[in-house]
Amino acid sequence: MEFARKVWHLLVAIKDGLVLLLLLLFFGLLHMAILSGGTPAAMRSGALLLALDGRIVEEPSEIDPLSLALSGTPRPHEIRQRDLVLALRAAASDPKVKAVVLDLSKFEGGGQVHVEEVGAELDRVRKTGKPVLAFARMLSDSGMLLAAHAGEVWVDPLGGVFVTGPGGFHLYYAKLLEKLKIDVHVFRVGTYKDFVEPFIRNDQSDPSRTARQQLYAALWQDWQANVAAARPRAQIAQVTADPAAWLDAAGGDAAKAALAAGLVDRIGSRAEFGARVARVVGTDPVDTRPGNFAHSTLAAILAAHPAPSTGKAVGVVTVAGDILDGKEGPGSAGGERIARLIDNAGKQDIAALVVRVDSPGGSVTGSEAIRAAILRQKARGIPVAISMANVAASAAGVRTPNRFAASAGFIGGESAFALGYQHAFSDRATITISGAFAQGENGGTIGFGYGW
Repeated sequence: MEFARKVWHLLVAIKDGLVLLLLLLFFGLLHMAILSGGTPAAMRSGALLLALDGRIVEEPSEIDPLSLALSGTPRPHEIRQRDLVLALRAAASDPKVKAVVLDLSKFEGGGQVHVEEVGAELDRVRKTGKPVLAFARMLSDSGMLLAAHAGEVWVDPLGGVFVTGPGGFHLYYAKLLEKLKIDVHVFRVGTYKDFVEPFIRNDQSDPSRTARQQLYAALWQDWQANVAAARPRAQIAQVTADPAAWLDAAGGDAAKAALAAGLVDRIGSRAEFGARVARVVGTDPVDTRPGNFAHSTLAAILAAHPAPSTGKAVGVVTVAGDILDGKEGPGSAGGERIARLIDNAGKQDIAALVVRVDSPGGSVTGSEAIRAAILRQKARGIPVAISMANVAASAAGVRTPNRFAASAGFIGGESAFALGYQHAFSDRATITISGAFAQGENGGTIGFGYGW
């Protein structure tokens, strides 16, 4: 009897385990179906509502719904920058779009290049006579950079605008590691390569400080110039020179301080903002709750205006995030995965290959795999172009202290012009500045390179 009882308990345990697995599978599939979003709603007459709940990125991370459900961690929200650009270009000419509305209540920022490019598209929409309105509870650097391109900016009475500028804090562990009797062995090459400094120093080295100051100064000047051009009445100097005095002058009310400095135009709740938009585009015929208005979503306008596919195709491969070994990504750049994408693109009948880079670098072997794949396409006679986004390494070989290059051509049927300048501080360090200009469009990059 004892043996039969143990067998029975084993069978019951197996049954319970199978039931649990089936339940997990069911809820995982249900969660996957919810995340898929289904078919986007049709376009409606009203506003294009861009609820930017998350971060603007070059390439959204690939999310496994089942793993996400089992981990219990919140889903990272990311918005593809290219989708926003395409949507705003469509909104500028779509007669159903009467205005563009930015909801920045949950905006988490984005790379400066990405935010500025979206801002440029907002300017285009405004030039057509369509209003652009923005609402936020709290605006930081990236949010203010984007909101500056709206014609009317609202902030919640309990919110405000806080501009800190680029930079941040870094911890150094050398003394801690010494106390813990941990020996750190580092192979370091290059005066300005400071990735390993936190493990071998207790403070920032002078070369690291110099390089970062120059980089952040360029980014900060660019941010100020962009905001000032988009919103001339913004008193940026007052906000950044003495923020304590600026807030104190408004009695500690951050929303009133932002209004006084010209960073925002109105102070009001989300419901009051929605009522304002409804007076411009009309009320929502379905949802009559306070704050709602007639609108179409990002998914709806992208579905209604698919990207044109005329002419010979150009292959585009994105290298976004840290470069790693293996097949990681999207969201990170697995060298093996990127190399395979480049090789597959090269096998197609394409006019050229564009490698879009938004990566701080990473694995040497992963980077080498990507480089080798690019060289294979060049050997096949395929024109290869590298397009830089927010972050990229500049490691071109240096033969003379100064280099300048210019080129002209066509893209999308429009004439284009590009130029670049590179200066070598030494045989190990370079700075590269480049710009590209087409009809109604322009862009630029700045990069630092260190060699050994």
